[in-house]
Amino acid sequence: MSISTRALLFAALSFSFALTSCSENAEENKEAVTTEVAPAPSVMLADVPASEDFPDAQLSLGNVTATAAGDSTKVSFNFNVKNYELKNQTGDEASKVCNNSDKGQHIHFILDEKPYVALYEPKHETVVAKNSEHYVMAFLSRSYHMSLKHKGAALVYHFKIDENGKLEKLEVPKTPMVFYSRPKGDYLGKDTENVLFDFYVWNATLGSDNMIKADIRTGGKDTSFIISDWKPYFLKNLAMGKSTIKLMMIDKDGRMVEGPNTEVSREINLSKDEPMTK
Repeated sequence: MSISTRALLFAALSFSFALTSCSENAEENKEAVTTEVAPAPSVMLADVPASEDFPDAQLSLGNVTATAAGDSTKVSFNFNVKNYELKNQTGDEASKVCNNSDKGQHIHFILDEKPYVALYEPKHETVVAKNSEHYVMAFLSRSYHMSLKHKGAALVYHFKIDENGKLEKLEVPKTPMVFYSRPKGDYLGKDTENVLFDFYVWNATLGSDNMIKADIRTGGKDTSFIISDWKPYFLKNLAMGKSTIKLMMIDKDGRMVEGPNTEVSREINLSKDEPMTK
């Protein structure tokens, strides 16, 4: 083979190798680009658009009775509702684009910071142990679960059941308290986009002296908010699956306020599709 022929063959082989190398690099770069995952957006608190108001709506407590049965006692609550229609759909519910009760407006009944029970009739029965002490927070709610926050739209009731099953009404402490309301339970599909974040403050005005610290764990990440304005919010960018929300009433120095009902946490679950993963 002549020198010129050998040179031509070597050049051809070099060119072929260069093309193969470039092709392999391109495939590697393509793979690297397609497998890159954008970071999840941060959890946000977004303002809720102005809501239909019911300034004359009032909630008060009527008779409370207790009936002993074995080691437990059944406690029956009767409420008085004025200038507010339970079971009605709140007029602006469609504009909120969030979870809404098809049963309409209701009362949120919270016993001892447990998840609330929605009351569509102004009455409720619950069972508690003998020789126990309890707090009830109740407030009027729009059909999309947002509380009415004006004076007279809510109440706190403090009571105990003695060893014989007899009910005794107790004084409500004057210290600041916070009661968890929303979010609650499971959220599916479009309801995961605007998740209502709402709570009830008692014996306090949020500002520089009293604030709410909200710790949110979602998608394996922790986010905290200090809230000094008592109003509803939408939680945005929650991860699918389980999230935990913890509320704490704190003072101006960031310390938890002493007294009952100053700290509460709740777990919720979000899913884009059914069935939901628990």
